[in-house]
Order: sequence, then structure tokens, then C-alpha cells
Amino acid sequence: MKVGIVGLPNVGKSTLFNCLSQSKAQSENYPFCTIDPNVSIVNVPDLRLEKLSKLINPEKLIPTTVKIVDIAGLVKGASKGEGLGNKFLSNIRETDAIIHVLRCFDDPNIVHVDGKINPLSDKEVVEYELILKDLEIVDKRLDKIKKTLRSGSNESKKEIEVLDKVRLQLENVKIIRSDFTDDQFDDYIKPLELISFKPILYVCNVGENDVISGNDYVDQVRKEIANNDSELIIISAKIESEINELDSYEEKKIFLDDLGLEESGSNKLIRASYKLLNLHSYFTAGVKEVRGWTIRIGDSAYDAAGQIHTDFQKGFICAEVISYNDYVENGSESKVKEAGKMRLEGKEYIVSDGDIMHFRFNI
Repeated sequence: MKVGIVGLPNVGKSTLFNCLSQSKAQSENYPFCTIDPNVSIVNVPDLRLEKLSKLINPEKLIPTTVKIVDIAGLVKGASKGEGLGNKFLSNIRETDAIIHVLRCFDDPNIVHVDGKINPLSDKEVVEYELILKDLEIVDKRLDKIKKTLRSGSNESKKEIEVLDKVRLQLENVKIIRSDFTDDQFDDYIKPLELISFKPILYVCNVGENDVISGNDYVDQVRKEIANNDSELIIISAKIESEINELDSYEEKKIFLDDLGLEESGSNKLIRASYKLLNLHSYFTAGVKEVRGWTIRIGDSAYDAAGQIHTDFQKGFICAEVISYNDYVENGSESKVKEAGKMRLEGKEYIVSDGDIMHFRFNI
């Protein structure tokens, strides 16, 4: 699972990516691992892990991660191969979700590709190119189905019906993912890897003075996406760069306090990316290690067991489950048991965010 950062040139996209790549998530317990010049595996900051670590004092602490991809800047005509258009569109099709960075700050020293600051226009340029490419893909698929359509083929007729609806949304530049059932999306839309239908988070990159309350540019974007299935967060890439130049957690904390911020924008963005991918965490906790495990929201205990080892899944008997709050309130696993707060759950149990789990299995 990975999320791609997109945007026009000079909007702060690469600056944010570099901050994410170099960030230790305000904690010495969160290293990072860059696996390619423009791809980083970034640890998801989670104070719950630190709390569990203080209670248990394990040999190792292992957080969950999310993969962030910095994708080449886009220009008008990308769908026709202009600039790095083909590379851009190919890379973004391989991601599972999109972070769209919009420039929402004035700075005469940083030239805008169009010569003016207009985040709505920037948004339109990027999304127009994505839609043009998606229309091309949908049309090719529709032509293929219609050429091979046999009379009475209900499956082909269903696909044509769905893709005609997709095409209409693309033409109207109004993507409403909720208009499709899960089966329609999984069977007909997802295989096409349409960029316009990926989950999207808008990041408004603002100046230092606007990082808390935003500005008129941010208000314009917020109004524009009000009826979409999208989220928005405010970040100052300039502040993030300054934070990354500080060596210690204590220095970063003082810097953030002076600005009136509870945490860095990088932390917010990493967590928002994790949520954008429809992911959450459960934990395993013992003296050897305290570890976060990534699963999709709505996954079962059976699915969660498979994240650790296929043997856990094949021989699944039950899961011992402790809620995070119960663990912290009681202070240890033994005290949780004494308080009667540990539960035994079966395969179908839907894992809650922050559950602490131990799997019983037999192979």
C-alpha cells in the first residue's frame, strides 16, 4: 500500500516529501528507511506505542509504516505526454491513494509555473489531466467490451452500465465514488486503476503565519471540495524544513510550542495518509517486542492473524484481545486478566483500532 504526492511544480511537493523522508516523527523511537530517491517507507507516529513501551520496557519497539512516493511534477498536456506526463501518470496509477499539494502562500521569490497564485486553478490543471487519461482508458475498455458483447451476456451489460456511469462522471468532472456499490467498484472500476477514483487528501501548503488558522486560499479550496469524498489538512513546508534542521526531540518540541503547534505537520500528514489508505493498527505487546501491525479498517481477527504469519491464520483457535484503554488503565497484562478485561474472540471478530492481541493457534 502506498500513497503518491502530486502537484504542479513549485508548490512545495518535494519539500514536504523530503521532510517526511527525514522526519523521525518527533521521537527517537521512529527511524525512517528510504528505499529509493523518490520513495520512502515512513513510520506512522503513534503515542500509544510509546505508552505501551514505557509500561512493558520491551527489547524492541516496531511501529507501523506507510510508503510515500514523490511523483514528478505535472504540467498542462501531461495526458498527451507533455513534460514528464507519461511517467507521472504511470507512477500515480501504481499508488493506492493521492496527496494533492496545493500552493496556498504568496512568495515573490518562488516562481509559480503559471505566474499567479490560484490553488483552484492548480487543482483543476492536475485533475483535468488525470481525467483525460482516465477517459482514454474507459473508452478503450468500453470499445473492447462492445466488440465482443454477446447477446444476453448479463456480465458484459453490467460492466457497460457501470462504465457508462463512470464516463459521465469523468466528463462532468464530478467524481462521486459513493455512487457505486462495493461490488461494482471492485469488479469493474478497480481493475482499470483509474486515477480519478483513488482516495485523495488535499494538502494546503501555507506560510508560517497561516499554519494554524489557514487563509483565503485555504478557504477557497475547502469550499470547492465540500461535497467531495475528500479531506483537507493545512501544512507549512517552510516550517517543516526548519523543524528537520533541529537535532533533538526537545528542540523540536520547543520550536513547535513557540508556534502554538501541538505536533509537526509531517506527523499529521503521515497519519492522514495512513487513514486515507483505509488502514488502522492493532498491537502485539511483550517483553521481546511491542509492535504495531497494519490492517484494513473492517478486517477480522482471522485477517489480523495472517499479518503475523500464515500459520497463525491456518491454525487459528481464538484471539486474546485487550483494548488499549483497558491495558493502560490496569498497567499490565496480568492485571488486565485479574480485572476480567481480557476477551476471547473468534475468527469473525472485527478488530478495533488499538486492540492488543495474542493469537492461539494449532498446526
